[in-house]
Amino acid sequence: MNINPNNMNSLFDVISKKLNVPAETLKQEFEQGKFDSAMNNMKPGDAQIFNQLIKNPQLIEKMMSTPQAQELYKKLSK
Repeated sequence: MNINPNNMNSLFDVISKKLNVPAETLKQEFEQGKFDSAMNNMKPGDAQIFNQLIKNPQLIEKMMSTPQAQELYKKLSK
């Protein structure tokens, strides 16, 4: 399955703002299969959820394509 790059970039942007980690750093780590910057800045419960998401790209794509996620992204990106 191919993940829409626009959805992934949107996800990196939102995570970047919430964790105060540059989106490019998150993207590079994601491409390398590591998430040190993201994990170091998360609460333990959030880190567990993040781990579940990164292990399932289909879940990420499904989540990012929902109207609720799109609306949340709009709110968070303002």
